Amino acid sequence: MLAQLQEGRYRAPVTCAFCAIAGGSASAAMVLEEAAIVAFLDVRPVFPGHVLVVPRHHHETLVDLPGELLAPLLGAAQRVAAAVLPALGADGSFVAMNNTVSQSVPHLHVHVVPRRRKDGLRGFFWPRQRYEDEEQMLATASRVRAALAEPLRSVDHEA
Repeated sequence: MLAQLQEGRYRAPVTCAFCAIAGGSASAAMVLEEAAIVAFLDVRPVFPGHVLVVPRHHHETLVDLPGELLAPLLGAAQRVAAAVLPALGADGSFVAMNNTVSQSVPHLHVHVVPRRRKDGLRGFFWPRQRYEDEEQMLATASRVRAALAEPLRSVDHEA
């Protein structure tokens, strides 16, 4: 499968925003770029630092994702979830994935949302906001990128 991806046998729909970002024809505040996976800031974050982790090539839902991409996708989501803690001073994270229903872009993506105790987020109601400006967005992406460059370390969940 990875050989097929590298050979370009998988084609994205012309209108997929995430394929455009992954392919470099649309801009985003990137935090991670790997052979099969990219991660970038959500432009309408639940909280600043809300990252979307996506397969580089188009797969609409988790059911559509080839098995050999599961570990790279979830591994990247795990590393991003670890990185947002020191990068943003978060207490934890909310990691989620929609399949078809509530999937605003029909390209598989994992949400990694930094959380703080008593941050006001309740259940599955996700009030969205915007970054103050592009500078704030790029600075946030830079902090997460820098934390991703650090070795993965376990998190003390007792604090």
